Amino acid sequence: MSELLTQAEELFGDMVELRRRIHREPEVGLQLPRTQEKILDALDGLPLEITTGRSTTSVVATLHGEASARSAGSDPGRSVLLRGDMDALPMPEDTGLEFSSTVDGAMHACGHDSHVAMLVGAARMLCSRRGALAGRVRFMFQPGEEGHHGARFMIDEGLLDGPPIDGAFAIHVTPSMPSGSVFTRPGPQLASTNTVNITVRGRGGHASWPANALDPIPVACELVLALQSLVTRRIDIFDPAVLTIAKITSGTTDNVIPEAAHLLGTLRTLSESTREKMLDGIRRVADGVCAAHGATAEVDLPQGYPVTVNDDEFATWVLDLAGELLGPDRSHLMRNPVMGAEDFSYVLQRVPGAMVFLGAAPPGVSDPAPIHSNRMVMDERAMITGAALHTRVALSFTGSRP
Repeated sequence: MSELLTQAEELFGDMVELRRRIHREPEVGLQLPRTQEKILDALDGLPLEITTGRSTTSVVATLHGEASARSAGSDPGRSVLLRGDMDALPMPEDTGLEFSSTVDGAMHACGHDSHVAMLVGAARMLCSRRGALAGRVRFMFQPGEEGHHGARFMIDEGLLDGPPIDGAFAIHVTPSMPSGSVFTRPGPQLASTNTVNITVRGRGGHASWPANALDPIPVACELVLALQSLVTRRIDIFDPAVLTIAKITSGTTDNVIPEAAHLLGTLRTLSESTREKMLDGIRRVADGVCAAHGATAEVDLPQGYPVTVNDDEFATWVLDLAGELLGPDRSHLMRNPVMGAEDFSYVLQRVPGAMVFLGAAPPGVSDPAPIHSNRMVMDERAMITGAALHTRVALSFTGSRP
């Protein structure tokens, strides 16, 4: 176990250099050509079978072990997929780091730059153990995690095809947890998402004569409160939902009653049954509140990611592995899910596996900025833990020697 951490430590400088190069040039969405080029350069010379995406700039690299072929003839052994997402967020950076983003309006504020660096580190470690590897490892470098369904595009293009993938594993850093510690849980780990778009339509008029119009603004305000009552009075607290209306827009000036008010928000749930109950309830409440005032509602609820559900046995097994690798004080069972969302959920719908959170709290900071903050920074040394854990999971799952 200590040998893996020692080798990851030796690769630390390379991981930092790659992470910082990606951080300086963040790219958003499904088309990340500069990031893809950096990944391909970092993998160059390794004994990997590499393909790139057709509809996205994804990279899939497969390592075929040699031990299974020697010991079992045609038996290829088990396969495990390791995921690292690679896209940034459309937001400014205000960290003041020497390697801050040079791209206006784009920042690696979710740690995906470190995910790529850890996965490349793991690829190098596993390639150096190819002779002892019994099975295959597929490295999934994925664009478009931040709301663009990148994992689904990769699956559609054959990510899980060919020799079957038997297990899947992903790491997500978080500066809100102690650096170098691992956290996960069996079952639901992260929530599903739906965007909530509601337009309340009334009738415009002069602001001094509201009785001659149908003001949509107070109707929209009443609707926000009614939607909160839907959550607290119709949804089981042990199978929760979060509904946040994050934006209301209406009107143009002080003396005009507008014709419409627009509400924008997000819905998060931990089961498909609660998701469907909430979607039906949002439509019903919107129609009912608006009808009570003579207005009408237009409701659009685009579907985002499904619930990220860890396989019970796999998640428990990973926690045990992390405890062996890092010590029991750095492997933690999470009590509760997180209401954020992840498109690794698409992979876990098809393959048993798990995602873990890797603590990356920066040293000496008592209240670190969370992910998706314009001031988010992380302890880069957490990448040593991440690369070693990726490697340990792959070796153990395929039945290889450490």
